[in-house]
Amino acid sequence: MSAHGNSRRIGGPGAPAAAGRGGRGGAREPKSDEHSCMEVLDPHDLMTRAGLRWLADRAAAAAGVLAYAGEVRVRIVGDDEMAVAHEKYSGVPGTTDVLTFDLRDDPSAGGPLDTDILVCADEARRQAAARGLNVERELLLYIVHGVLHCLGFDDHDEAGHRAMHEEEDRVLEAIGVGRTFAAPEAGEGAR
Repeated sequence: MSAHGNSRRIGGPGAPAAAGRGGRGGAREPKSDEHSCMEVLDPHDLMTRAGLRWLADRAAAAAGVLAYAGEVRVRIVGDDEMAVAHEKYSGVPGTTDVLTFDLRDDPSAGGPLDTDILVCADEARRQAAARGLNVERELLLYIVHGVLHCLGFDDHDEAGHRAMHEEEDRVLEAIGVGRTFAAPEAGEGAR
């Protein structure tokens, strides 16, 4: 499954913290509001340093456009780790592109985000290659997708799917990356 088809917002007790560190770690980018931040972690060194920096910088810019309060922690994982989490938390065997864990006590009440997001570098590589994009841009799409789930968007019916993916592309255009879900043909606007 991919952000192009399905992802899940998962929360509650027992959801994994994305804050596991190791390897090259990540890049923490606070927003202008000291109480909001976006952290991107790569504990298994699945990205290049330059790729991780680009991803963290653009994720922070997207967070600014989305103007949420709270914390979002993103952990980049491979197929094996994602498949384990997908089965454990969603009951679905196999890998996926993104899993979102909304850790707020009552997400429907709103309030500052407390969110962990797992994004799969292996799935991003496959999707990016098929669509003529780079892996960082595909991962950025997954991050925005996960945050939008916590901001009330859902993509489990046709109208919601359309609205969510239009918002993804609006945010990505606003930060200069360009449409990514509904990306133009291979090469146009690819990083």
